[in-house]
Amino acid sequence: MPSEDRDSAVVPAVEYVQIETGTNPTYSVIWLHGLGADGRDFEPIVPILNLSEENPVRFIFPHAPIRSITVNGGMEMRGWYDIKEWSFNRNEDEDGLEQSRQIVHALIEQENNKGVPCDRILLAGFSQGGAVALFTGLRYAERLAGIIALSSYLPVSNRTVGEKSEANQNIPIFMGHGSHDETVPVVLAGLGKDKLMKLEYQVEWHNYPMGHSVHPDEVDHIANFMRRVFAG
Repeated sequence: MPSEDRDSAVVPAVEYVQIETGTNPTYSVIWLHGLGADGRDFEPIVPILNLSEENPVRFIFPHAPIRSITVNGGMEMRGWYDIKEWSFNRNEDEDGLEQSRQIVHALIEQENNKGVPCDRILLAGFSQGGAVALFTGLRYAERLAGIIALSSYLPVSNRTVGEKSEANQNIPIFMGHGSHDETVPVVLAGLGKDKLMKLEYQVEWHNYPMGHSVHPDEVDHIANFMRRVFAG
């Protein structure tokens, strides 16, 4: 059975929950939660993924900073950046995105210091977290293992062409979305997917009969994606 090591630790401006599927992990997944949740939100998915014990994985589930969210009347909650309009791709909080990108950079560097190279680190996220995973991964200077964006979209898409990293031009990308999502419309996610494909990224796209959530079939597809990425 996979061993689980749950603890809270600190990197600049963020705490996280850590789970290891075995001793001496050789791969890492940095998984970012959605708006108003925290790092514990996706803890239960680890055993369901049923990843091989031969290649142990360290899952890092960071807690986003608490910030004021404009569309929620300025209420303070955990968020990777402010949402100023429900249109998402207008009037975007680019400063917040950049701050969260630096948090992810610090977590990647921490994993490097633990012996996991960049090409064995996968970025994943749900909703806001998926947007940050895409924003960070597409621009990261060193090759990463892959990107998973669930019920999410491509933020500041107009900047992608000028800022994308050649090191991650061929990075495997998984995007899954609900056809009934009323929070992040599937049309918006599809626009991001189409933009990435036009830029010749390798995008694996899945549409599920659900709202703003995670479908059981999606979990199976994520597990298969991770196995392929980590086997490569």
